[in-house]
Amino acid sequence: MNNESNDNRPSDSLDLLSNSQTLVKSRPITIAVDPVALVVTECITVTSAMRKHARWAHSSVSAILGAGPPRLTAPGMEMGRDRSASAAGLGEDDGALASRWGLRGAKGKSMQDNPLISAFARLRNDMKRCKDVRTFDTPALLHPFLQVIRSSSTSAPITSLALIAVTKMLAYNIISRDSPNLAQGMQLLASALTHCRFEHSDAASDEVVLLRILKLMEGMITGPGGEILSDGSVCEIMECGLSMCTQPRLSEFLRRSAEISLVTMCQTIFERLKTIKVETGNEPQVLEQSLKQEKGAVRMDPSTNGTLLPGKRQESRPSMSLDVPANSESRTSLNSSESQVDLAQTFEPDKELEIKPYSLPSILELFRVLVEILDPSDRKYSDTVRVMGLRIINVALEVAGPSIANHPCLASLAKDTMCRHLFQLVRSESIVLLHESLRTAGTLLATCRSVLKLQQELFLSYLVACLHPRVAIPDEPGVDPELYEGVPQAPRLVKPPPSSTASGRSTPVPVKDRQKLGMEGGQRKPDAREAMVESVGALVRIPSFMTELFVNYDCEIDRSDLCIDMVGLLSRNAFPDSATWSTTNVPPLCLDSLLGYIQSIADRLEDVPKTKDLPDREMLRQRRALKQIIIRGTTKFNENPKAGIAFLASQGVIEDPNDPHSITRFLKGTTRIDKKILGEFLSKKTNDHILNAFMELFDFAGQRVDEALRLLLNSFRLPGESQLIERIVTAFAVRYFSTAQPDGIAHTDALFILVYAIIMLNVDQHSPKVKSQNRMSFQDFARNLRDVNGGKPFEEDFLRNIYDAIRDQEIVLPEEHDNSHAFEHAWRELLVKVQSASDLVICDTNVYDVDMFTATWRPIVATLTYVFMSASEDAVFQRVIQAFDQCATIAAKYNLNECIDRIIHCLATISTLATPTPPDTSLNTEIQAGEHGQKSIMVSKFAVDFGRDYKPQLATVVLSHIVNGHEAAIRDGWTHARDIVVLVENITDLISRLPLQPLKSLILSLLAQIPEDSSPRVMVVKPDMPAPSPVRPNGQKAGPTISPYDPALVYVLELCTLLAIRDEETVMGTGKDVAHALQGVIRDANHVHPVVVGRTCYYLFSLLQASGDLDFIRAPVVLHSISSFDPNLLKQCATLVLRGIEPCVKAPSGLRCEMTTSPDFWSILHALQPIPETGPLVFQILEDVVDGTTVAINVDNFGPTISLLNAFATAGSVGAGQEQRREQAGRRSKVPPPDRRPKKTEAVARGTKAMSILYSLTSRVPHFIEQSHLEAHDAWAAHWSPIFRCLITQCTNPCRDIRQQAFSSLQRCLLSKDLASPDHNEWTNIFGEVLFPLIHQLLKPEVYSSDPAGMAETRVQAAQLVCRIFLHYLVLLSEWEGMLDLWVKILEVMDRLMNSGQRDSLEEAVPESLKNVLLVMSSGGYLAPPSEDTEQTEQQQQLWHETWMRLNRFLPGLMPELFPDVASNPPQPKRKEKSETTMPPTNGVSSEPMHPTDAA
Repeated sequence: MNNESNDNRPSDSLDLLSNSQTLVKSRPITIAVDPVALVVTECITVTSAMRKHARWAHSSVSAILGAGPPRLTAPGMEMGRDRSASAAGLGEDDGALASRWGLRGAKGKSMQDNPLISAFARLRNDMKRCKDVRTFDTPALLHPFLQVIRSSSTSAPITSLALIAVTKMLAYNIISRDSPNLAQGMQLLASALTHCRFEHSDAASDEVVLLRILKLMEGMITGPGGEILSDGSVCEIMECGLSMCTQPRLSEFLRRSAEISLVTMCQTIFERLKTIKVETGNEPQVLEQSLKQEKGAVRMDPSTNGTLLPGKRQESRPSMSLDVPANSESRTSLNSSESQVDLAQTFEPDKELEIKPYSLPSILELFRVLVEILDPSDRKYSDTVRVMGLRIINVALEVAGPSIANHPCLASLAKDTMCRHLFQLVRSESIVLLHESLRTAGTLLATCRSVLKLQQELFLSYLVACLHPRVAIPDEPGVDPELYEGVPQAPRLVKPPPSSTASGRSTPVPVKDRQKLGMEGGQRKPDAREAMVESVGALVRIPSFMTELFVNYDCEIDRSDLCIDMVGLLSRNAFPDSATWSTTNVPPLCLDSLLGYIQSIADRLEDVPKTKDLPDREMLRQRRALKQIIIRGTTKFNENPKAGIAFLASQGVIEDPNDPHSITRFLKGTTRIDKKILGEFLSKKTNDHILNAFMELFDFAGQRVDEALRLLLNSFRLPGESQLIERIVTAFAVRYFSTAQPDGIAHTDALFILVYAIIMLNVDQHSPKVKSQNRMSFQDFARNLRDVNGGKPFEEDFLRNIYDAIRDQEIVLPEEHDNSHAFEHAWRELLVKVQSASDLVICDTNVYDVDMFTATWRPIVATLTYVFMSASEDAVFQRVIQAFDQCATIAAKYNLNECIDRIIHCLATISTLATPTPPDTSLNTEIQAGEHGQKSIMVSKFAVDFGRDYKPQLATVVLSHIVNGHEAAIRDGWTHARDIVVLVENITDLISRLPLQPLKSLILSLLAQIPEDSSPRVMVVKPDMPAPSPVRPNGQKAGPTISPYDPALVYVLELCTLLAIRDEETVMGTGKDVAHALQGVIRDANHVHPVVVGRTCYYLFSLLQASGDLDFIRAPVVLHSISSFDPNLLKQCATLVLRGIEPCVKAPSGLRCEMTTSPDFWSILHALQPIPETGPLVFQILEDVVDGTTVAINVDNFGPTISLLNAFATAGSVGAGQEQRREQAGRRSKVPPPDRRPKKTEAVARGTKAMSILYSLTSRVPHFIEQSHLEAHDAWAAHWSPIFRCLITQCTNPCRDIRQQAFSSLQRCLLSKDLASPDHNEWTNIFGEVLFPLIHQLLKPEVYSSDPAGMAETRVQAAQLVCRIFLHYLVLLSEWEGMLDLWVKILEVMDRLMNSGQRDSLEEAVPESLKNVLLVMSSGGYLAPPSEDTEQTEQQQQLWHETWMRLNRFLPGLMPELFPDVASNPPQPKRKEKSETTMPPTNGVSSEPMHPTDAA
């Protein structure tokens, strides 16, 4: 662009560009030196460095003096064309000057300078006549430096100096926006940088040059002259930068630097989109038309194959190349063997070059390349490069997302290719790639969602499918499950899931494979779920996002209920149990997003409603109502088509149920019909008229028969019966023949045969049951259709095209694709729908908030209630209370009475004041007050409990605030609110804020009021309170006298404890005194009322938990004092003792370990376990000890833990009666019992859980054995034996659930890899100490009679377990000397089982198990008949003889059946077996127990 064109460019466009923050990063730097002198200095610096190089060591004098050709032009023309001419060639007087100074070569010739050096000499000569460097011609000024940059003969330091000089010229404003021929100069500079070459020296120097090039390109793009670069130059620069990012051999630092520069350049380039929109005005089609003409002029292809790496030149000297591959004629390709480049040849000043500033073509090309990088199937790019591409695209979307959506060419690329790649990357297992793809997808939807309606639905539906748990909310102790009703257990479905039965065409894809193909949510890792939740939260924080989901999806008939699903997703994952399949951060993240959603609605309450260009709210309501009807109708249709049609007709969805066209229009128009059910419905003989009407909805004109068939079968699924398929094919043949009128098909009969052949071909080509070598060839396909077309064959090309189409792509429903094209097929279907779908409506308004909140408040209130009851931090309470208030305000604003009634109900339930039954008054106490006791005051236990728990108090305050502000909106909520009377007195507020010294004085004064004896002062116990009996029931001497209940003592102790544990300072200052008072009470526990003792224990544990490492109170001392209580006293105060122990067990590891290692701790738990009221709490404490984050089970408490677990399992035997009664009732009743099993009793549930916990402890046994340093026998007895004894005991438990769980745990223990070891033989005791005693117990009559039906099955399982364990350890046992005796013992056990008198499955199970064992032993060579050809060991001979003889007693036909070759010559008894243990069956039970060491 020349001077004239520069002066005439649009000023408003330049002003807009100059004011952009991305184009002008900072003001130009002013310099203190003369610019001309600076340029000359840079010339001398470069030439000086070049002369130090061997190639330019002998330069002429003119190169040093800066001489040039004589100037024959007028002074006024010195800045014109002549300067450019002088820059184009060498000076003619160089030779004369050299001759004058006597510089001659070896043969007497004048020495000529290299063109690189002579160019600097000419520039210096021109600069002598330059007064203002800003009027100097830009190409001439840059010419010598650019030649050095492009020359492959220069070294890296020289090239670096040239780059530094150019950088200074731009930074110091020497080359400014007013410089002549700036456009041409910038183009030459861009070309030189992207085609830079230099000699390779070392990696560090080379990368310094590349880094300078990178920063210079960044400065060009973002600087003042960046807007006049052409499309080609911008593409070259960005291609060069991308090539640096994708070069794996470059250093990580350089690649990261290139990425940072690319981000900055993309910010500037995509900012240009906003300017293009301004320039085109309201006629974007003009720009699009010009784009089509120019899109072929620019092309980017970033190199990933090492273009930047050193290559070999002809002189065998390595060089570094930054040459961008030429894709058009405007790019110059350089030969690596050239030693210099004359840029004057690329610039002809006589020609006026028109350089158009870059615009949409280069931006589109850059966007296309960035999107192509994301293709997960392109192995050209690594995941690291894709992460880089995602970051750059994310920046582009942040800068110009709406502008991208406004340009059709860019929007088309974003809607198709970019979304396809992004949604595939979201399914990546790489957490880094997932994070970036989620972030980019979120930015894309935040900025371009107006044109991505269906794409957004696909993306969000996938996130919902991944994140929404399908499990029920677990019951929490102390939380009424009714309070969190309304939280969905699963997201709503767009359409029914595909059927799992075969259609005759293809086997449906298993769920696991569908997950791999990305068709379902599948299982994601916890970190991935957290990243997805963060992505959802970022979208929900957009103020209008949830409203847009509601309007565009929930109110659309064929779209999913995304708004409801999102709220349900956030609500469900806000529950703490969601952390078990994600991370601990997910519940608070979801809660924060949910609270943000409530906040956004509350912030818009008072806004003026905006309705312009927005859908009518009443119309949306009608559409939502119709959607619910259609969902109900299609659900009924999928269960019973006739009933579904009748329902839809009754609701007016189907106009006339007798009109087949009305029915088929609905069936084809909805996506919620199960396609398998639809296919079966259409193919019924009674529905021929509906089938024909359905066919009439298709227009097959211009389609080949396989294409038409593919279109048809995309709407329903072919049934499996051939007769039904025949009806559909017949109707299709008639319709296709009439609409398409195909040439080459004689009649409908020929078409029928052809269609049937296509269906069979589809099955043959894609069925996994057909081997590839057996699949039908084209010749086979054509041969099957020979002479069926009216006696003539079909055209070969016609059949060939059909065959190829079916072979390459199966005709199958999208959800049944089982190949790599599954996602592509689904995506093509989505793009087809996009053509007819409307754009997403942006809804920045509060018009739809009432309908949206009405549809979503239930899970919100349920979640807030649950969090309120389970929270423990003040910040959480503050947010939840604020959300409750906002929900009540929203409900009152929109008259949602049900919502505010529900809020009041939940808060009233939490407050414990609005109970359905009156509180228990049995422990109420009447106190005499006044000077002479003339007044009496009743102290309520209910009031005391309320005052002790801050959550009910807080709920009461919140409830009072809500009721006081929204009385008019309350309806049924008054039922709960009228029973609540709130009396708030902040008497203790001042006390709690006292400094330490006054507070200590107060506590000491309170403790001084405690009487030394336990007698009350002004206390009278009510008669209805049970008093301790003075005489024991057995007539023995009465026990110690127990004082009556003293509430004053309890009040003082509780107040002092609460004040003492206020903070660390109060604990250190007052804790010792309070602990001494509390311990004094429990030391005299036998004379104190049990209620006082229980509360004192609770306060002691609270103080113990707060004391930390202070030594004035220790856990063993407290526990010993409590364990020394009288059993009756301990039982009476058991609940409070356990409530105090529970938080201590959950405390940090120090106190936790101190508690659990105390023998008194386990003594207390064992003493309180049998009590029905405290058993659940004891079990909860036991679970906390075993499953806590800090390991509390060690060698010292391992035995007590197992003993306590055994006690819980034994207590669960009470469930046997319920099981047997139900079984007997089922036999007596003619109606079979329901399949649903009754709910387990709490004792059975605890027993079952105890066995599970017991098995979990086996994983710690190897560690305990290693720590103990015991001998193998002692270690086995100390750690494995207790576990197996417990399991053996519970394997005979009368309760089937516990017995089955114990048996399962026993089996897993016996198969544990940590059990057996070749280093010792102690593990072989599993037979003598575990399995044989178990069978002995099972054979006892009393055990069998406890559950005859169940124990019979357990016997069978035990017999099978013996054989299985024997086979499992057969290899190790074969090396053990006692294997023969063990095998004989097993045979004896099996003999006893066979003769136990149980005439049922044992007679089948024992032979089968033994047969399996014998076959395995035979195949392994352990059991083999004697043979003359094979030499056997004595053990093998004895093993064979004993096996044959003993099996012959109770299974005489088993050995001949398995070994027919030796059946004719069985072994004979050699001698009387003295070692044999005779165990005659006596009603199935032996009279003597088997000893573990009893062997043959």
